[in-house]
Amino acid sequence: MGTMLMVADEHSLIEAAVSTQLDLVIADLSFPVSSGEKVARLLQRLNPGLKAIILSVHDEQTVVDACFAAGAKGFVLKRSAATDLLAAVEAVLKGGTYISPSCSTQTEEVTPQRN
Repeated sequence: MGTMLMVADEHSLIEAAVSTQLDLVIADLSFPVSSGEKVARLLQRLNPGLKAIILSVHDEQTVVDACFAAGAKGFVLKRSAATDLLAAVEAVLKGGTYISPSCSTQTEEVTPQRN
C-alpha cells in the first residue's frame, strides 16, 4: 500500500502532486476555486502518470466527458461512493477506467484496459 494523503484545497493538492510520489488522486469535482475538470487537467500536466478519480453529484454526460477529456480515469457519483469507490480505485490502479453504474449516462460496463 502506498502513501495516503488528504487535502482540503487545490493548492495543497497541487503541492502534494509535485512533492510526493502519488499514484492516485480522488478529487471532488466541486473544489472551492477550480472545478475537478481543471484540477484533473493540471495534475496530468504536472504528473502524466498520475491517475485521478473525480467525485461528483453531477451525472450529466457533458460533465463525465469533460472530466475524462481532462485526463481523469474514474468518475464516481457521491450518492453511490460507498458502493462504487473501491471498485473505481481497483479498476483505475489496474490501468482501466471507471464510471459509476448509477450515472444516468452510463450505457456500458467499464472494464480495465489491457495493454
